[in-house]
Amino acid sequence: MSAETAQSTQPAVRRTTTPISPWSAGALAIAALVCMPIAAVLVLAFAPTENIWPHLMATTLPRYLGHSLRLTLAVGALSAMVGAGAAWLVVMYRFPGRRWLEWALLLPLAIPAYVGAYALVDFLEYAGPVQRGLRAAMGWQSPADYWFPAIRSEPAAAMVLSAALYPYVYLLTRAAFREQSAGVYEVARALGARGLGRFRRVGLPLARPAIAAGAAIAMMETVSDFGVVDYFGVQTLTTGIFTTWLEMGNAGGAAQIACVILAVVGALVALEKIGRRRVRFHRPSRSDRPAVPQPLPRLAGWAACAVCVAPVALGFVLPVGVIGAHALRHPDAWVDPALARALWHTLTAAGGAAVITVTAALFMVYGMRLSGRALPRLVLPFTTLGYAAPGAVLGLGLLIPLAALDNRLADAVQALTGHDPGLLLTGSAAAVVLAYVVRFFAIAQGAADAGMGRIAPSLPMAARTLGRSAGGTLRAVHLPLMRSSVGTALLLVFVDAVKELPATLLLRPFNYNTLSTRVYEQASLEKLGEAAPAALLVMAVGLVATGVLARANR
Repeated sequence: MSAETAQSTQPAVRRTTTPISPWSAGALAIAALVCMPIAAVLVLAFAPTENIWPHLMATTLPRYLGHSLRLTLAVGALSAMVGAGAAWLVVMYRFPGRRWLEWALLLPLAIPAYVGAYALVDFLEYAGPVQRGLRAAMGWQSPADYWFPAIRSEPAAAMVLSAALYPYVYLLTRAAFREQSAGVYEVARALGARGLGRFRRVGLPLARPAIAAGAAIAMMETVSDFGVVDYFGVQTLTTGIFTTWLEMGNAGGAAQIACVILAVVGALVALEKIGRRRVRFHRPSRSDRPAVPQPLPRLAGWAACAVCVAPVALGFVLPVGVIGAHALRHPDAWVDPALARALWHTLTAAGGAAVITVTAALFMVYGMRLSGRALPRLVLPFTTLGYAAPGAVLGLGLLIPLAALDNRLADAVQALTGHDPGLLLTGSAAAVVLAYVVRFFAIAQGAADAGMGRIAPSLPMAARTLGRSAGGTLRAVHLPLMRSSVGTALLLVFVDAVKELPATLLLRPFNYNTLSTRVYEQASLEKLGEAAPAALLVMAVGLVATGVLARANR
């Protein structure tokens, strides 16, 4: 028998490939859309039409980077000290006001940092109540008669940002202290360690991962901040993007600065992970007793109360008091049609973004769980980059490709119909909504992943056995069981979108204001009375989210 005959008599082996399901394809498409702005920034930075990188390196970039690093380190250190110290006091001790301070320490989360900056300047500036009171009490007539620290400065910006961001450290550290065993502190007490010694030698090392994680979040928020540093005149990398792009007209140079910001954010994340790479933290047993708060002596108790009240006063009471006083003095600002339009734009853009973000996150997480392929699971971590990227970076990464797409769409419609439709994406709120979706996709993805992870695999398997399709299983099994996670994700995305400023400033169409941009515009013109109603509405939305967060972390 010839070789050819032998080959012909053997059965042919077919190579079958499993087709990609619509769920997996959709999940990959959503992931690509979320990652697109970062990719666009990288392309612009490495292939600019006009390379001004040498000019930036020789002139402004060292100043931007220096200010950003100093401010970031200062905010990280202050937030860690305030958050960890307050968490230790409310968990380990009993003192006057402890029960309400435990939740009041979360209230600054409801106040956007730029609102706190406006309030602090109004309170401490030359015409503010503090300096007016000093001049009246001491008989001073002019600034030459006394010295007062500069309000619009880098240290003041660090103080405002720390007052707004320390709750991230406090929330995580309080949970870490509450989970620690009382036996550890009893042994330390028996060995002679007093209160501060127990905190320094036992509590602080055991809570180190939580403190590091909270401080990293605060530092990343500082790198991405625009409202505070712009109002205080601190030239950081974020303000450099606006200056290079909008004033110098160089998108490539702005993208190069954006890449420096991404590098700083990546370095912060890497340092946090490297710092605890070889350290392991374990609880000895699930049956360990939690630490019981110890009563403090009268004087020490009131001192602890004052320590916890100070950040609440600076981060919440002062902004609410100053902005509320302006709102009461300018009741006509509440009936301004521009405020009503800004409120409507905020509700529609933030609400639409919340629904789209959570829906896309559910689709993507569910699709990747259904897929047996490695690629979708490898792509999943990259979809969280948007949350780490500042709003200014995302605005830059979205506007350039969307503008190019807009022009092609307009040309195509005009060629087919003879009518020029204008800019469909960048000329409407669609670009703003897309920026919100990309920026806060990680929040919705985390909630969806955690919610689906708590569902026993046997339940969807039973639904599929009974004839339910993949979509039917998602609707009938997953969504009812993760209703709480979905609701929390909707609320958090909505609140963060309401407060988002840099991306909205870059991507909003002409004569389009949200509550945050209205506050920024009016406060920049020193019209705090006109900005007050919008600022109070933003804070009210933040308070709702803070209440939900406090309820979830009882």
